Amino acid sequence: MAPQRRSRGGLARDIQAVLAAGAGPMTPAQVRDALGGELAYTTVMTVLTRLHAKGEVTRRQEGRGYAYTAPAHPAEVTAQRMQRLLDADDDRAGVLVRFVGTLKAADEHLLRSLLDPSGPESRRDGEATDGAADPSDGPEPDGKR
Repeated sequence: MAPQRRSRGGLARDIQAVLAAGAGPMTPAQVRDALGGELAYTTVMTVLTRLHAKGEVTRRQEGRGYAYTAPAHPAEVTAQRMQRLLDADDDRAGVLVRFVGTLKAADEHLLRSLLDPSGPESRRDGEATDGAADPSDGPEPDGKR
């Protein structure tokens, strides 16, 4: 019977779960063993290297190789992904306006409270930081508010 194939991204998720459950930094061999040992060492090492390049795991030198660690909190990974996507587009204001426009009302309220805990009418720093128009200065492109 052939081994069951993982879903797309399944191995990366499994490796991240192993790292998150680990008591400390883990080498690729330790990760492979925790996954059951049937994967090639190079496969695990490649996935770990790619996860590190995406900022989804951290690593430190250990001997001639590396030991890997999961971020302290899963939300950190999501935040890093969002930051990379934002950095990849020249129209930061446009991306943010459209992102906020897709939020459910409760999420928009939460975001506003996180950005401006003193109230919806005052700004955290008093003015926009990069000269970009403030999305709250007017209606969004689709007219939603």
